Amino acid sequence: MRTKSLVPFLLIAVMLLIMPLMQQSNDVLVTASQEESESLEEKIDAVLDDARIDGAAAGVSVRSAETGELLYEENGDMRLHPASNMKLLSGAAAMETLGSDYQFSTEIWTDGNVQGSELHGDLYLKGKGDPTLMKANLDQFAKDLKEQGIDQIRGNLVGDDTWYDDVRLSEDLNWSDEPFHTGAQISALTLAPDEDYDAGTIIVEVMAAEEAGEKAEVKVTPETNYVTIVNNTEMVPATEDKDISIERQHGNNEIVIEGEMPVDGSNSKSWASVWEPTGYVMDVFKNALEEQGIRMIGDASVTFGPTPEDADLLIEKQSQPLEEIYTRFMKLSNNGHGEVLVKEMGKVLKGDGSWDAGLDVLEETVADFDMNTDTMLLRDGSGMSHKNMIPANEFTEMLYAIQDKGWYPAFEETLPVAGHPERLVGGTLRYRMDQAPTQENVLAKTGSLTGVSALSGYVTTADGEKLTFSIMFNNYLASSVEDMEDEIATVLAKHGEEDSYPEVPEEPTVEDLQHLVEELGDGGEFVDTGAVHQVEMHLHALAQYENTERTDKAMKHLHGFKDLVEHQRDNDMISEIGYAALMAASDALLEQWE
Repeated sequence: MRTKSLVPFLLIAVMLLIMPLMQQSNDVLVTASQEESESLEEKIDAVLDDARIDGAAAGVSVRSAETGELLYEENGDMRLHPASNMKLLSGAAAMETLGSDYQFSTEIWTDGNVQGSELHGDLYLKGKGDPTLMKANLDQFAKDLKEQGIDQIRGNLVGDDTWYDDVRLSEDLNWSDEPFHTGAQISALTLAPDEDYDAGTIIVEVMAAEEAGEKAEVKVTPETNYVTIVNNTEMVPATEDKDISIERQHGNNEIVIEGEMPVDGSNSKSWASVWEPTGYVMDVFKNALEEQGIRMIGDASVTFGPTPEDADLLIEKQSQPLEEIYTRFMKLSNNGHGEVLVKEMGKVLKGDGSWDAGLDVLEETVADFDMNTDTMLLRDGSGMSHKNMIPANEFTEMLYAIQDKGWYPAFEETLPVAGHPERLVGGTLRYRMDQAPTQENVLAKTGSLTGVSALSGYVTTADGEKLTFSIMFNNYLASSVEDMEDEIATVLAKHGEEDSYPEVPEEPTVEDLQHLVEELGDGGEFVDTGAVHQVEMHLHALAQYENTERTDKAMKHLHGFKDLVEHQRDNDMISEIGYAALMAASDALLEQWE
């Protein structure tokens, strides 16, 4: 039978009944009882009592996801930099305003006409913000044009990125971040090199050549002449270390590769942002046309400008729905997607594809999620800005409020899942909190900048209550404080565990003990399934002598069981509370047989 726990009663009863004989065990039971009696506030405060955040700022907020009641706060109203936790706001706002089924489009237009196999007029490639556009899609455009009978273009190839404004970088992006994929430029016409959809970037891969003294080999994906590779590498003997750097120079598309690559060394791969992504797309598209045998003739060239209002639509491609794009956006923390969503909200709702218009929409929308925008400063959609300021209490309030939205299940599905090994499920949490009770229980967005770390999301407690939480650390000098975030999340996951065990009768049987082991295993009180199997095997042997005349054999096996549990506790294979519960039930059973 599984009902409310009587473990606290058993702890007290055992101390009173067998204190003269079991002093050591009683000491453990008292300790466990004291641990259980600690409040949530005391447990989280103990985690925050860490020298690594001396002189830093910490904001923590915990609410019931069922009632919205604030259960704990430490500097909950202090404005702090959220880093990529900002994506919770931009992501939720875009779900609300654009819809989970919203799709971006990319279009091919012409202001001319086809005569025979020749297009007389300009061909326009019009981008409308799709961050998932890839070379394969441009190849398909070229094939579709070929199927429409076009072999030659007597006109210009025009890139149209006017769906958004021409401001490529958010105003607070650090100069040092700009060459990398995390700081890629935002254009309505852009290209992603692979299915992570880091739009506005290319992949540069450095591979070992055959002999020392040569330069390493370099591959660019997709192939394009829009960037210039400066290869300053040197191959060295296989016994030496690899030291390769790949970095685009600020303000141009010169990518400098430097360092030493050992013979037989492993590949080095980097995603580099592209200066002016529109030109990058047009270069790859021109190559795709040529691969299909479509030639530009006459004085034709690649230019940029708006599509005429009287142009004819030839081809249109729709992106995957927003809820599918969010897998990469949220789980992999894709900065470019956050900024595209801001501009898209501005364009769709205010007719202005700019950061200013989009941030206005963002602020208006999160206010409807019960966030107090008077105490916040919103500067971008990705969290790269060190000027974003949001209190932890506002995050937990929003996470509570959005649960009644029709799009919420799709939104929750895109959050990183603690300890799940699959990259597109666990995301940025796949290597963190990979043991019970947090594994696959904590669903949260990570965030990291220099001196900033954050974790906000949902967790279910041991007694089945869903919580929203937000943890933000600012201005710390330590290399990392992620383990503090994980420890607080673990405290929340274990909260109420003293009420989660099955009832053990005053005169338990071996079967009752077996049920207790099962429940402790489900609750994550054992370090792994191997530890659970050990105690189950002992109980199986013990059960053979229950209700027989071989009481001596039964007691011997029960003492052996207790020795095993003691060994597991000493070797951190079982929690103190799990240890205390098993010892209490074992001693109650032992007293019956004595």
